[in-house]
Amino acid sequence: MVNEQMKQKVKRRSQLRWVVGSIASGAAVLALATVALYPHQGHSQALTSAKVAAKPVSHGASSSKPIVYKNPPKSLIPQGRQLFAEDCQTCHGPQAEGSVRAPNLQGLGAATIDFWVSTGRMPLADPTEQATVKPPRLSHQQQLAVSAYVASLAPGGPAIPSPNLGLANLSKGESLFSENCAACHTITGVGDQLANNIYAPTLSVATPTQVAEAIRTGPGNMPRFGPGTFSNQEVDDIVRYVSYLQHPNDRGGLALGGVGPVAEGFVAILIGLGSLMVAGYWIGGRAQ
Repeated sequence: MVNEQMKQKVKRRSQLRWVVGSIASGAAVLALATVALYPHQGHSQALTSAKVAAKPVSHGASSSKPIVYKNPPKSLIPQGRQLFAEDCQTCHGPQAEGSVRAPNLQGLGAATIDFWVSTGRMPLADPTEQATVKPPRLSHQQQLAVSAYVASLAPGGPAIPSPNLGLANLSKGESLFSENCAACHTITGVGDQLANNIYAPTLSVATPTQVAEAIRTGPGNMPRFGPGTFSNQEVDDIVRYVSYLQHPNDRGGLALGGVGPVAEGFVAILIGLGSLMVAGYWIGGRAQ
């Protein structure tokens, strides 16, 4: 009788170790999947504390328009010419005409230049790699100066936008973002890996101005959404939704890192399914 009880205890301990091992293995697999699917999430959080993005020119709060476009002051052009010669002309040419290493910048507008330099994507050490978000090398005034100089070389392209979030519609912004942006940036805006070692960056560190600039100018592999596709009001709505994603309302639940179903599945297996397996094992042991 004693030997039989000992055998049952050993059997239950073995089963318990198997249950715990299965839960741990599942948790490890989901953790690795999270890292593989969202490799830039940790990097973006570090950049948030560094305040990578430059300040917008204006939030347009006092305007009745959804977005106000404004070029930098022309008085900054001489400073911008000097900065461009020091940091940009090696690849883009002395008149921003482009070269075999970098594209022509003439006629792209101040918004395009401001986006690339304010997000730290430019200057770029290796033009063969995808530009990544980094702490900007130039100050806010220097960013505007370079934008003013390049914009003065040829007409064309949008000026620097200042969204008015007070007039934006969050619900419409969510709908527009889901239809046009979530496929690459994901519905929570954390970014995702695409094909050929290209990725859609996280939006967690983008300022309202930078989001509007990206929509209007189409940086990198992103399509450009001109006024014929999105009105200024629709751009304003999308910017409002992206700003909401950066500080979401998580009352009544846990944010779980904001990475979506991967984190939710991790919690479901580790806590939900794990608790059911332990409870079932305990009930089965009591019934013997």
